[in-house]
Amino acid sequence: MYGFEAMTFNIHGGYLEAIVRGHRSGLLTAADYNNLCQCETLDDIKMHLSATEYGSYLQNEPSPLHTTTIVEKCTLKLVDEYKHMLCQATEPLSTFLEYITYGHMIDNVVLIVTGTLHERDVQELLEKCHPLGMFDRQVLFKIFLTAAAKLQMLIWCYFSSCFFSIATLAVAQNMRELYRLVLVDTPLAPYFSECITSEDLDDMNIEIMRNTLYKAYLEDFYRFCQKLGGATAEIMSDLLAFEADRRAVNITINSIGTELTRDDRRKLYSSFGLLYPYGHEELAVCEDIDQVRGVMEKYPPYQPIFSKLSYGESQMLDKAFYEEEVKRLCLSFEQQFHYGVFFAYMRLREQEIRNLMWISECVAQNQKSRVHDSVVFIF
Repeated sequence: MYGFEAMTFNIHGGYLEAIVRGHRSGLLTAADYNNLCQCETLDDIKMHLSATEYGSYLQNEPSPLHTTTIVEKCTLKLVDEYKHMLCQATEPLSTFLEYITYGHMIDNVVLIVTGTLHERDVQELLEKCHPLGMFDRQVLFKIFLTAAAKLQMLIWCYFSSCFFSIATLAVAQNMRELYRLVLVDTPLAPYFSECITSEDLDDMNIEIMRNTLYKAYLEDFYRFCQKLGGATAEIMSDLLAFEADRRAVNITINSIGTELTRDDRRKLYSSFGLLYPYGHEELAVCEDIDQVRGVMEKYPPYQPIFSKLSYGESQMLDKAFYEEEVKRLCLSFEQQFHYGVFFAYMRLREQEIRNLMWISECVAQNQKSRVHDSVVFIF
């Protein structure tokens, strides 16, 4: 306990903390997952979920069901819960909740730009965007479009009732133009200062942009949590440090054998976390997965993760990281009077939706032998 935190927290945060802890009790259990894994059809999955908090979101869906429908409705439940909490929140909790969505905004930007680069249909890309990462409709009204192609895009967006600023991403040709047209009026604008170049957008530059934005976002979120102090700072420091370290490992592994130099790789690592700074120096020079493993095994908290992997294997690394993250997120509920429970709940619910998507895909494709491969049990 820190100072007089317990005496004042409930004035503004007590109601919402009770709400989020109530939502947490509705997460699927290991018994639920075991039953879901035995389902033969997607309708069986719907029938089982009807007894959970997802029931009201799926009850009116006709057969035959599709995996995308199940995921969409489960995500809609998460969005509704988030919007309710955001509407009830006061500062600084409201700002904290907004920070949680910035990661989805970054993913949506990258999805739209990458899809447009490969000439994918914009409407199809918009449907794949995460609803928590959509920008405000009013953003586009501040954008001055001059080129005829951009004007046509604006008209198309208007009549199709899309999220205007997200669709406008499709007309940007380089990072400077992307910033000037759209992102300058979004919460991502402060993070874009390190990304602004005149280089054309290609797959490599887009991936560098994603990781640079994530680095700036995580560092900003970390500083904000430190300013809040108390239990929030302690718990969120651990959760964000784990996220920063995981991203450092993924950046290293994904850049092996690419044109990315060691200096470029080092610039993408966040300036905090258990690996900072000495672990980052070692990761920057790694040339294969076994060297990455050797670096990570020097840090006791990460030894159990890599002990689950065989040498030269990286396919199951994501699941091992997810399992470790779930443990840390669940532990955050053991302490009261802090904002970390809101971050933890959102992440746990997103993991649950990933589990449901994997189970549904395995059932739909008649691959039930693989149904346990990517399921991460939460409780």
